[in-house]
Amino acid sequence: MSSLSALNTSIDSIKRAIDAIKDFLSIALCIANAHTVDFYTRDLWNELVAVPADSVLSVIVDSTGQRRAPSAEIFPGRHSSSYGFSSDTRRLEDVDALLDAARTHSLPALSVCVPLPELLKALPVQYDSALPENDVRLEPDEFMNSKKSHEVQIMAGVVAGLADCCCVRQVIDVGSGKGYLCSFLSMQYGLKVFGIDASSTNTHGAWERNRKLKKYSKAYQRHGRRRALASVPSSGAGDEAREEESILSAGSGPSANPEAVSGGSLPEAFGPSLEDPFLGLLSPEAVEPPVSRVPPCELTNEERERRKRENLERKAQSVRDDGLYSPVTSYVTAETELRDIITELEDAVLVGLHTCGDLAPSTLRMFAAKQELRALCSVSCCYHLLSEEFDHPAGDGPTGGWGFPMSRHLRDQRWCCGRNARMSACLALERVAAGQGLPSESLFFRAVLHVILRDHYDAFKSERRVGNVFSKATSFVDYVRRALKKLELDDSKLSDSLIQSYREKYLPRKKEMEAFNMLKVSLAPCIEGLILLDRLCYLKEQKETSSCVLVQLFDPLMSPRCYGLVALKERQTP
Repeated sequence: MSSLSALNTSIDSIKRAIDAIKDFLSIALCIANAHTVDFYTRDLWNELVAVPADSVLSVIVDSTGQRRAPSAEIFPGRHSSSYGFSSDTRRLEDVDALLDAARTHSLPALSVCVPLPELLKALPVQYDSALPENDVRLEPDEFMNSKKSHEVQIMAGVVAGLADCCCVRQVIDVGSGKGYLCSFLSMQYGLKVFGIDASSTNTHGAWERNRKLKKYSKAYQRHGRRRALASVPSSGAGDEAREEESILSAGSGPSANPEAVSGGSLPEAFGPSLEDPFLGLLSPEAVEPPVSRVPPCELTNEERERRKRENLERKAQSVRDDGLYSPVTSYVTAETELRDIITELEDAVLVGLHTCGDLAPSTLRMFAAKQELRALCSVSCCYHLLSEEFDHPAGDGPTGGWGFPMSRHLRDQRWCCGRNARMSACLALERVAAGQGLPSESLFFRAVLHVILRDHYDAFKSERRVGNVFSKATSFVDYVRRALKKLELDDSKLSDSLIQSYREKYLPRKKEMEAFNMLKVSLAPCIEGLILLDRLCYLKEQKETSSCVLVQLFDPLMSPRCYGLVALKERQTP
């Protein structure tokens, strides 16, 4: 079909990489699965780490706040099976060994990813010579922030190449959200794009935004639907204005995504779901509240009719305009009959840019199940919202199947990461390494609050949330009182001096928390790598898949969830 098949990594190599990461995480997950909120109530430092906090920080961070690179070249198997943990106490004793092993078991070191330039060369059309010299590209940064512009330019070029490779003109964007990628694919490349999203608010907003864009974009007015140069921006640090909030200290509360948590266990303690104090470590797509994906059987008759009416209206308007971009409100799984929602369906490329939680594996299952879907380009996010088959009591999984694991290889081993580990996978090691440190004060406040709840309130194991009160608090005492009021607990039983005494008691141990969270961040790429390789292995297991690769599409400083799965099916014979 194309030279993309030459980039394939063998399924045996993928399985070996999965097993290597799994063996490492079977020992190191004790740190990733420990919740920061429980840091003092469970005395996590003394339970899991056997070296002073200053020693850990001196290994991880140098005087400029940047993560120290390992002093020697790293090879798989260099370290003993303990990876720095004592075989007797199971406590971490050798920080260098752990960090070197984490680097060894991350995607860049495992030689399973295809470089983006090689992927672009393998696609059949090189767009740098596709247009006359006087053609001008539609600049996405005219209507997107720098992060989204970076992502859309690269992914659109790959998707357009896949469309040419398969000789198709339709694209289906699952979880299309605000329609940034859809608009760009239709305007820049002349592709017919169907943007499917479960939220009518999103599809309506995407429609309005696309309508205004076509009206006011000078580039669009000049060039219409002419195909344009697909350039890949150079790598570099982004200047994204919107910082991300972290879930490392908060995200084990019930999710807004019912498919992601269906059948899942609720948090053990009140603390893990209280607030989100980690700023600057997660990509925005992991922080924005996920849209609730309500299966059609749960919709009211009124809602079904409303969605049907809106979809018909948008389709009619699309025909009156250029007919290239059609936002559609629908809940989809691998079992969805696409022709029921896209009547003019032809062979198409299936795409998803930062599909959230279980929607990403649902997209892969849809690709495997639908003959019309000839190619795939999927970038996922929000690993903390995945449903995990072996992290639940026996029973039926969520609609569309379990989110993790997907491959027969890992399912046969009944592998489980755990929710806190998947939350850790959402962290951005590259941003921390570039000097964007952890917000230790908010994390410290949160953990000490948990001690106060344990000591003075029966609601210690409640599932209620306090929200982000740290940004509004003027002091630790104010923070605690705001949190207690949010939880509808009586704060009058605690004096200001008593509250302050808790802060003073634990302040000397604050460095332990900082060091512990840096260890968790260091493990993030390994957990993410295991999830992504499981999906790559799943695609390899499908007999109709002719080519599938894992590629780093984006600059991780600008877009931390930067890896994409790209796949093609066997060419159909007449």
